[in-house]
Amino acid sequence: MSRHYEVSDDDHQPLTWVQGRPLYAAHVIAALLVITLVVTALLLASGAHTVLDALRFRSADVLSGQPWRVLTYGLVNPPTLWFAISLFMLIWFGREVERMLGRRSFLKLYAFLYLIPPLLLTLVGVWSPQTLSGQPGTLAIFVAFATLQPGAPLLFNMLAGWVAAALVGLYTLVAIAARDWAGLLALWSTTGYAFAFIRHSQGRFSVPLPRLPRFRAEPLRDFPPIPGPRHLASGRGTSAKPQNTVQSEMDEVDSLLDKINLSGLQSLTPREQECLHAAQARLARRYDRPAPSGT
Repeated sequence: MSRHYEVSDDDHQPLTWVQGRPLYAAHVIAALLVITLVVTALLLASGAHTVLDALRFRSADVLSGQPWRVLTYGLVNPPTLWFAISLFMLIWFGREVERMLGRRSFLKLYAFLYLIPPLLLTLVGVWSPQTLSGQPGTLAIFVAFATLQPGAPLLFNMLAGWVAAALVGLYTLVAIAARDWAGLLALWSTTGYAFAFIRHSQGRFSVPLPRLPRFRAEPLRDFPPIPGPRHLASGRGTSAKPQNTVQSEMDEVDSLLDKINLSGLQSLTPREQECLHAAQARLARRYDRPAPSGT
């Protein structure tokens, strides 16, 4: 069975509003990165290189007992043009990914994009020492957006899918030419994971998981079930359906329709499409109306 991410309507909404403008989690992350940019520039200007060296990722130091470097490497961000471009990509495309996936899925995606490079480089560092600093996951955020909306037009009407493929190919060649194998591994691991994460959330493929045995508890037979108002009124022992069944079905349809209105019909996973058709059919039968043939 393919797994998909079910999120509530609130999960697709901004964290808050500031002067009438929506504030998403992607904006908060970008603001934190700007703070690291300012702090890094001040430390470089004051000559406090030892502080920055204690934060950078070095596989040899991690393996020798300094695991905090896996988390602190992204705090070292010297002012560069690429960092400014990365912030723009995170603010613009990260916001769109968060709106389409939901806040929890977006934060899960970003957390793995942050942790995958140092963890892989730590493993490689057993044979060859590796170093890493700066937050490398912003290009992967754009790859996630291009995977969700490959036909979205960008600058000069270039499609997002082709631009993402061109950027990944270009930076791959740059890393190979410079023999930057650590950067190449970080690039491929983050962009590959972003692509796989989106495809998995869309139900395009599933990860086989081992099935655990289920244990069913035996019901208590010493005491009969306590009769409720329904039992007393009908004189039967069968339980009635909940009163809010119709309302829950309508809420389910409304949630899926909101997602279609926000991200398009293609954003629904196959399971969500089945749920939509089944709920529409149940509501149609309940009100003696013909079910629609499609959405």
